[in-house]
Amino acid sequence: MSRFVDRLPFEMRSNNPMVEAEDMGRDGLLLSHYTGGGRGSQTLGQLLKRVGDASDHQVFELGELNGDSSPGPGQSIPFVLAFTDLSYSVKISNKLSFFRRRREGFSNTKTLLDSISGEAKEGEILAVLGASGSGKSTLIDALANRIAKDSLRGSITLNGEPLDSKLLKVISAYVMQDDLLYPMLTVEETLMFAADFRLPRTLSRSKKKSRVQTLIDQLGLRRAAKTIIGDEGHRGVSGGERRRVSIGIDIIHDPIILFLDEPTSGLDSTSAYMVVQVLKRIAESGSIVIMSIHQPSYRILGLLDRLLFLSRGQTVFSGTPDFLPLYFSEFGKPIPENDNRTEYALDLIRELESTPGGTKPLVDFHRSWQAIKHLSNHGTPKKELYTLSLKDAISASISRGKLVSGATNTSTSSSATVQPFANPAWIEIIVLTKRAATNSRRTPELFGIRLGAVLVTGFILATIFWRLDNSPKGVQERMGFFAIAMSTMFYTCADALPVFLQERYIFMRETAYNAYRRSSYVLSNAIVSLPSLVLLSAAFAATTFFAVGLAGGTSGFIFFFLIVLASFWAGSGFVTFLSGIVSNVMLGYTIVVAILAYFLLFSGFFITRDRIPHYWIWFHYLSLVKYPYEAVLQNEFDDPRKCFVKGVQMFDNTPLGSLPEFLKLNVLKAMSNSLGVSLTSQTCITTGTDILKQQGVTDISKWGCFWVTVAWGFLFRMIFYFALLAGSKNKRN
Repeated sequence: MSRFVDRLPFEMRSNNPMVEAEDMGRDGLLLSHYTGGGRGSQTLGQLLKRVGDASDHQVFELGELNGDSSPGPGQSIPFVLAFTDLSYSVKISNKLSFFRRRREGFSNTKTLLDSISGEAKEGEILAVLGASGSGKSTLIDALANRIAKDSLRGSITLNGEPLDSKLLKVISAYVMQDDLLYPMLTVEETLMFAADFRLPRTLSRSKKKSRVQTLIDQLGLRRAAKTIIGDEGHRGVSGGERRRVSIGIDIIHDPIILFLDEPTSGLDSTSAYMVVQVLKRIAESGSIVIMSIHQPSYRILGLLDRLLFLSRGQTVFSGTPDFLPLYFSEFGKPIPENDNRTEYALDLIRELESTPGGTKPLVDFHRSWQAIKHLSNHGTPKKELYTLSLKDAISASISRGKLVSGATNTSTSSSATVQPFANPAWIEIIVLTKRAATNSRRTPELFGIRLGAVLVTGFILATIFWRLDNSPKGVQERMGFFAIAMSTMFYTCADALPVFLQERYIFMRETAYNAYRRSSYVLSNAIVSLPSLVLLSAAFAATTFFAVGLAGGTSGFIFFFLIVLASFWAGSGFVTFLSGIVSNVMLGYTIVVAILAYFLLFSGFFITRDRIPHYWIWFHYLSLVKYPYEAVLQNEFDDPRKCFVKGVQMFDNTPLGSLPEFLKLNVLKAMSNSLGVSLTSQTCITTGTDILKQQGVTDISKWGCFWVTVAWGFLFRMIFYFALLAGSKNKRN
């Protein structure tokens, strides 16, 4: 049945009952297909009415679903996205010698878009075609507001009104060429989390689930709903299914405009056709679909409504697929009857590009042909043609079920308004935390490796520094243990470096179109990391504290655990911040190791504070290792009644230390007579307080050191937030 239907001409398939029956069987959901465009079709919001009452998510009807009521003023006018004379160029620096550069100038300018004009209508698919480097992705980025305004020339309007970038973020969605998904989440979970982000909290949980199930059927993903996305190490869904999931997470809120960058790239012909078939249904549900595509097959061409061919940033054809034969026939290059029209056109464009004159004859012919033929549906829309303002048109679209994430209404007004974010920050934090926890729970080996590293390190330190005594050598060994232990906390945190680096592009995609706030992501990241940090801290403290024989009893152990936890907190904050400004894992590891080595050097263990040169003292106070190191020193040596050097022990670590015991006593007696002070073998020479003074640990209390360490963790996460603000604009300059 499927093969027979696919062989039907496209004109016969649009209203063919066999096609509808196949669609019902293949995708589990029959959408209305009307040749008149999207106004006769059903939005996802309207489809929910068949599932249950959708009033909870503020989808309210201005007319009956079947058109029994007459439409309001201007309701029949579709959205039209028009772009006029879009131009974009970049500067390319010369990599020549100094003298040659002086002759040829400092840089060359490369034009990526050259006066591109056109329009895309609701209910239709506009496909941008061209060879690699023709400017397809650049044009999509320009229309999707992914190019800085100062760099892009020309105008972009929606229904004749300039399209504000903030409004575009809310009413549109952008599907990247790469499928950026969490590999350990199932298809259903991925779409459900997208629904939690993009659908308002006024929509009940059951309605969100119904919406996700509707979308799964629309995308033809019912059989793969419970399958994980997968990656190189985990078997998951197919490439075509993965692409449809990527589309699904961006249309969950039923956007008015959908941009896609080569959605069929890397797919086989069948998967590519199914993806474009889904996009056709989305367009017919009342959306504008604009996508770039490299070389569509004959079947895919039948699903496309408008074509825009580019060559080196210039338009060489714009119009419907039906005009291609006439266009190239008048140009003098008729398309053979049995050839694929788009393949022939692309081959001809490549052939012209290889000639000295390039595609200039075809570009000039397109301009004259457009002017002579006056193609219908290609005039720039005039604002006065629209009986509704853009704001009212969007409100009317929302009222029919589009753009659920931004739809709000009040009892005093029948017009819907658009909000920047679908949910408050606390809802976003909960959803982000749940998603991260689910993904982490399915990769227990990652935490297991970190826990194993901490336990092995603790075991080694415990066995090396087993049951240290209170002699002068024991004091030195304690300080060595503390320095190694505290620096180990920070080095262990380097394992968290790849976490955000792997999520970076997912984060950029989701925040680019207001799925959630950046601040919510930062707070969620901190919340998710806390449980694992607590377990790691408890494991290390329990492994080492009693085995080494540290002082303080229960209270000492609790403080030791807290300072270890604070060290993990500060270390993970530092690594998180670093991952926000470094895009390469190996470079990040190199920076982490180098900076932590400097922190240890200036911590006060190798050289005390009063011996550090004044021009380096600032680094001593910036050292993350300084504060936990001084905190554990005070926790161990802050008891003035505890003695660490008695009588003849003062000769240890000196040349006199090798003398027999009786000679040491005679020297001690001689010193006693000479100083007039009674010195015996039991006289306390150095207390814990004296050791702290010798180490220069006198300016901050142990609890002060603890709170400073905690503050470092918050500070780094705050800087991480500002780094995300500055570095995740996701726009070309």
